[in-house]
Amino acid sequence: QVQLVESGGGLVQAGGSLRLSCAASGRTSSSYAMGWFRQAPGKEREFVASIGWSDYSTYVADSVKGRFTISRDNAKNMVYLQMNSLKPEDTAVYYCAVASSNTKAYDHWGQGTRVTVSS
Repeated sequence: QVQLVESGGGLVQAGGSLRLSCAASGRTSSSYAMGWFRQAPGKEREFVASIGWSDYSTYVADSVKGRFTISRDNAKNMVYLQMNSLKPEDTAVYYCAVASSNTKAYDHWGQGTRVTVSS
């Protein structure tokens, strides 16, 4: 099992920045990738960014490309989401997730951290 705890959410004005952190513990060695997802009020959860566990390859959704950056610190078992030039439409609960090597599916999730961007 993998446990994930997100932090760093909050209220920020449009154009501002936040850095979300995700602390991973447990059987992280069997992970395939780590990702960030978000769910805005009344909308479905959507993919934001991911980073490969072994090759560090990154993917970022078009809606945040050029503004958000995902990174990892293996020594600390941490994943980060640097969010710049935030827009009101970025308001959502952001979730950290881990994809297992055997399923390649995101099957471990954190509890989420809320980001609110005011206009």
